[in-house]
Amino acid sequence: MSGVITIRRNDDAEQVELTTTTTGLDLFGQDRAVVAMRVNGESLDLQREVKDGDVVEPITVHEPEGLSILRHSAAHVTAQALQNLHVDAKLGIGPPIADGFYYDFQTEPLQPEDLKAIEKRMGQIVKEKQRFVRRVVTDDEARAELAGEPFKLELIQDKGSASDDDGSSVEVGTGDLTIYDNLRRDDSVAWKDLCRGPHVPNTGYLGNGWALTRTSAAYWRGDQSKAGLQRVYGTAWPTKEELQAYKTRLEEAAKRDHRRLGTELDLFSFNELVGSGLPLFHPKGGVIKRVMEDYVRARHIEEGFDYVGTPHIAKEELFYTSGHLPYYAEGMFPPLLEDVERDEQGNVTKAGQAYRLKAMNCPMHNLIFSSRGRSYRELPLRFFEFGTVYRDEKSGVVQGLTRVRSITQDDSHSYVMKEQAPDEVRHLLRFVLSLLTDFGMTDVALEVSTRDEDGKKKDKFIGSDEQWAEATAILQEIADESGLPVVADPGGAAYYGPKISIQAKDAIGRTWQMSTIQYDFNQPERFGLEYTAPDGTRQQPVMIHSAKFGSIERFMGVLIEHYAGAFPAWLSPVQVTAVPVAAEFDEYLRGVVDALRSRGVRVEFDESDDRFAKKIRNASKHKAPFVLIAGGDDRDAGSVSFRFRDGSQRNGVPVDEAVEEIAAFIASRSNESPTANA
Repeated sequence: MSGVITIRRNDDAEQVELTTTTTGLDLFGQDRAVVAMRVNGESLDLQREVKDGDVVEPITVHEPEGLSILRHSAAHVTAQALQNLHVDAKLGIGPPIADGFYYDFQTEPLQPEDLKAIEKRMGQIVKEKQRFVRRVVTDDEARAELAGEPFKLELIQDKGSASDDDGSSVEVGTGDLTIYDNLRRDDSVAWKDLCRGPHVPNTGYLGNGWALTRTSAAYWRGDQSKAGLQRVYGTAWPTKEELQAYKTRLEEAAKRDHRRLGTELDLFSFNELVGSGLPLFHPKGGVIKRVMEDYVRARHIEEGFDYVGTPHIAKEELFYTSGHLPYYAEGMFPPLLEDVERDEQGNVTKAGQAYRLKAMNCPMHNLIFSSRGRSYRELPLRFFEFGTVYRDEKSGVVQGLTRVRSITQDDSHSYVMKEQAPDEVRHLLRFVLSLLTDFGMTDVALEVSTRDEDGKKKDKFIGSDEQWAEATAILQEIADESGLPVVADPGGAAYYGPKISIQAKDAIGRTWQMSTIQYDFNQPERFGLEYTAPDGTRQQPVMIHSAKFGSIERFMGVLIEHYAGAFPAWLSPVQVTAVPVAAEFDEYLRGVVDALRSRGVRVEFDESDDRFAKKIRNASKHKAPFVLIAGGDDRDAGSVSFRFRDGSQRNGVPVDEAVEEIAAFIASRSNESPTANA
């Protein structure tokens, strides 16, 4: 084949002349970091041919798409290994996910020793360097080849409705069906799977940067009414060193797990009598929650918001008006029937009124706006509420404080003239970023979520093309001008409009979705909201939703893990632990405690019968930023000794100086831990 192609690498372009049949392997095969290629924007296997006029870009394992291709290839190797060992196992779906992959199987429950055996077989497959070879097949050919795989047959039948939500989109799409064969060196087929691809050229590309991590129960396509499956999780990285770094992060994450620390620090608990995803905050957790609420309430008032309050339930009709029913029905709890009348036999003589637990505060804020006439002079009109909402999260996704069913939002809604909307979004973004900074979350990026444009989810969004285009352009422009990294999230918008989400990295580099700013042109229309414009006409406002914490519960869970339970002094539930060397110094140290409490400092006085050494260990375990110690020398000198979280100490500090130093440090709202080495 003759012709010319263009190879693009970053911003560079190179013209390459073709003289024979050329594949991606011919172009990039010498560079093991290149795992696939984009040809005219389409991601393809390196075995595919290129032709005259093509624009070709290498996809490296160091970019997100390349890493996903590596991980999906590792999922195939996992499935091959498991079926080699469990010949009756039926294949489900195996997509790449954050930090790894999984593959679902219908097989007997897997034990830890099964994972070891699967890993051993995977290692053999990797060493064999089996080639991933793509074949296009008809529906009938696919059914014949996969006749013993009932879940694959269902995917073939449903290929036009594959979804990212359940991972089926990695298997089938709306176009050709393809099967990937794993070929040995003699070209015999070692294994095959229905898959869209692309894949790495051969299993050897996995190297030694992969591992299986755990198993769990699952349901076919995430539906509890369907077949129960076994899920095998794994991870894959470009190198063994990156795999080890990931394992180290996992170990650190386990130490920081907010569920474990919540118990150890006596912050919160869950009880089966209350229900999954419904946290109970203990006194110390209540302190953190109150400090967060007091802070953000004051900040909202400073930023021009009016505090409002609304009920936890409302008539079902309200949520039809807002659009939550039916667009968000799956996230809401079932209706509650009130005012049902029955006769003596229990027969219904008068139907009841359906109520719903609210999943959002915005519908009721709209009713406050519409409770009287509004003038343009009032705009922007900003409502703020600590509103607890309720989401019908499935039990399988509920996780500690970071995924709950009762969600306390610092929820605000700005009603603005259309021309005011850009500046209001800027105002809200500045507000959010300053709040995150105050809590020590400074490594942030922005995600712009837009509606799905490819037709699969288009019916989940309301509003005209023009409205979406205008709102999206405003959010994109403001995100871009922020100077922060900006990533796209196609299809991730709310049903009523696009949004900006703030993504923050914690102390060990994990990314959490935090605050959101959402542009809404739909609810004002659905509620008939109006204001009197300067020319006397009645105009419809734009509504902008914003949650700064997003959820107090989730934000607290993130903070616990970010600080590993060692909160900044201003936020810590116990700011000072007072430890007498012996009981004879209790009275002296109690005077210091009283002085601190008079300054508003939260102090815990250890008057237990434990030995001094154990009291110090307990103080360290409870992570108070300041530990004050008093013994004979301190009492005689009118002083105390400091012990800090990092183990440093200062002895013989006069009491008045110690009280002032602690109170000043707390008032400074520093997110650093105090230390004797400052």
